[in-house]
Amino acid sequence: MIRYSLSCEKAHEFEGWFSEGAEFDRQKTSGFLTCPVCGSGEVSKVLMAPSVTTARQKEGTQALAVSAAQKLAMNKLKEAIQEIRASSEDVGERFPDEARKIHYGEAEARGIIGQASPVEVKSLIEEGIEIAPLPVLPDEAN
Repeated sequence: MIRYSLSCEKAHEFEGWFSEGAEFDRQKTSGFLTCPVCGSGEVSKVLMAPSVTTARQKEGTQALAVSAAQKLAMNKLKEAIQEIRASSEDVGERFPDEARKIHYGEAEARGIIGQASPVEVKSLIEEGIEIAPLPVLPDEAN
């Protein structure tokens, strides 16, 4: 996981975690990356100090990496994602087509999940089709 310090056009600062360096660019291009304070899509990386850990600090850092509140929030997020997956039909790469069919009344209204390219995501959003990404959590990526 890669952590970036981010800022929106209104100077709200926040952090973003990405599975790889190119993921920031994909989310920004697709319109999924927005400021959590004001919702602005004009988000950019800001300069941040490097994080250097010595062998002596490493053991303590790992123990402090996640607070109890963060662990509870992560567990709630995992449960929500599991519930979404359990109550949705996985349509895989047909997601853009199925989302359109549902939106335009050509298919039964139901919850679906699947994959879409950044270009397809942008097109769906421009058509007024409400979609949302499911986050990939750290333990799912390992």
